[in-house]
Amino acid sequence: MGRRWAWAVVLVVGVALFEVVRRVLIHTQNPNLVPSLILLGATVAPATFVTFILGRRLPYDISGGTIGVVAFLAGVIGVVTAGLLEYDTLSDLGVLPMVAVGLIEEAAKLIVPAALLLGLHQYRSPSDGLLVGVAAGAGFAALETMGYAFVTLISSRGNLSAVDSVLVLRGLLSPAAHMAWTGLTATALWYAAVHGWKAGAVLRFIAVFALAVALHATWDSAGTIPVYIALSAISLGLLTWFAHLLARETRVPSAVPA
Repeated sequence: MGRRWAWAVVLVVGVALFEVVRRVLIHTQNPNLVPSLILLGATVAPATFVTFILGRRLPYDISGGTIGVVAFLAGVIGVVTAGLLEYDTLSDLGVLPMVAVGLIEEAAKLIVPAALLLGLHQYRSPSDGLLVGVAAGAGFAALETMGYAFVTLISSRGNLSAVDSVLVLRGLLSPAAHMAWTGLTATALWYAAVHGWKAGAVLRFIAVFALAVALHATWDSAGTIPVYIALSAISLGLLTWFAHLLARETRVPSAVPA
């Protein structure tokens, strides 16, 4: 029961710390507190969602410490790789379609999960893939949000309200975006590995990856709240469905997750 509701503790403590830092920053006008504000604002929601997934009744073999390392490495490596590839593509082509952005970022987020899967054979349960994927997406989302918040801080000349808006909006949306998409693709990747990289399982991974890229590209192209809500419902709905199938496979060995 403790692990199942640990996400609520993470959320309450994280929000409380963010608010304390925010109020002290406003009261003292001490710019040294700005990095702490951005760090907390960018990480509370992703950390809460990872903890929520960890608390589900799925057969995880991977430790919380390893998940933390995955989130950190996947965030740094993913953001740097995606930034470099997107920059090179812009330099060469002069334009970067949203599909290309989705393809680059979804692939970049899978670098660390794929390395973990291929290098450490003990983490071969598809449930581990779902958790690892969500953690990788969390690290990427957190660092990306920190970047957007920093740019907003500079461009707005220190307007904390504008920074708060970026942190809150991206924090609320991150579980339904980067975290859900990488959770889906990593689950499909783990499934392919468990089934010996058979053609059907590999094709299933390719199909799920293509779906994640399509959702990502549509998200980046959208500019209205209703579209974001619809995409969030689809993304989280698919992740929930995958988790349900994995849980059912645990209870019924003959079942096969999508």
